[in-house]
Amino acid sequence: MTAVLPPPRVSGGLLRPRRLTRVEDGGDLHALLWAPGPGMRMISSAVLGGGIGERCWVLNAQVSHGYRRTDPDRHLAELAAGAGARGPGVGLMTAADVSAYAHAHDNGAEAIVTSGIDVRGWAAVPEAEEAAAGSGAQAPGTINIVVALPVPLTDAALVNAVATATEAKTQALMEAGHHCSGTPTDAVCVAARTPSPGETPHAFAGPRSPWGARLARAVHRAVHDATPPSF
Repeated sequence: MTAVLPPPRVSGGLLRPRRLTRVEDGGDLHALLWAPGPGMRMISSAVLGGGIGERCWVLNAQVSHGYRRTDPDRHLAELAAGAGARGPGVGLMTAADVSAYAHAHDNGAEAIVTSGIDVRGWAAVPEAEEAAAGSGAQAPGTINIVVALPVPLTDAALVNAVATATEAKTQALMEAGHHCSGTPTDAVCVAARTPSPGETPHAFAGPRSPWGARLARAVHRAVHDATPPSF
């Protein structure tokens, strides 16, 4: 995988990914690699590096439509290693073109979003509708959200931050005219600074807490910018 620096989206900031390009399945595919190094605790729903813990990098990789590999965690680890990432990390994937990412920030909180919404709907649907939707081939659609905060959070606040980011995502989709809560394969990763010795992490990241509110506005803006309106 060859690394290429993307054009600058914002000045300075914590979230500064490299854009990577590789040839796979007969075409060019892109990825975004953010490698802040040690000193970040992350929570993620990702297939690689999910859960809560110290992580050194986040890879958001584009895969071909109709992706058929049954070992996505291994695939992502191979891509990250090929790009020079070292240590534990988080790996996300999507069929959307990640080079068209959106980057937003709000008073220190930052969010990067890649958005594919060909498959979308509400989280809670009748059981019969769920079975019908899962019985046939579906077009690709995934919204991947990566958030970075320059402050430490408790484990509970990290969980709270995921909920806040998801609420902000749904708000942006609704305002853009997409009557849905997201796609079936959406993923999120929230990174917060590891606390220094004696430092007290922030205990809240809900939408009315100081850092939760900033996170929500950053995610809302990034989802808005990454997702085309339906009207």
